[in-house]
Amino acid sequence: MTVADTPSALNCQVPEFSAAMTGGKTFHLTDYLGKKIVIYFYPKDNTPGCTTESIAFRDLYAQLQQANTEVLGISRDSLRSHEGFKSKLALPFDLISDPDETLCTLFNVMKMKNMYGKQVRGIERSTFVIDGNGKLVKEWRGVKVAGHVDEVLEFVSAQT
Repeated sequence: MTVADTPSALNCQVPEFSAAMTGGKTFHLTDYLGKKIVIYFYPKDNTPGCTTESIAFRDLYAQLQQANTEVLGISRDSLRSHEGFKSKLALPFDLISDPDETLCTLFNVMKMKNMYGKQVRGIERSTFVIDGNGKLVKEWRGVKVAGHVDEVLEFVSAQT
């Protein structure tokens, strides 16, 4: 069963997956066993909301690390775009490129959205917390950026 198979996959095991990420690395879920993982899906590098959200994760990264939590951002942008975005914002965590929407599909974050009066298909800003055993323990969908990362930090800190 995948995260996308159920309306709410809370407390379900997240299937092993791997994906290309910044720094020439490959993400493997099993490499993070024993640590909580915060995965945030965002629509596009270098856009106002995504920049604000990534800066908020950057600014609270040390506190998230103290809560035994790793942070990863995911969008459909290329690794090249991610490398520039990561460098520009001095992000201390890696970004995963999902151009074929494999992870977007796994976590069911692709939605029809209104943009300038037109229907477009894109990533719904969403955040997921996976516990140290690979189980999905929290999800936020349709995220509003303001105050969101504080909420994530509060949740993972309470799990310690």
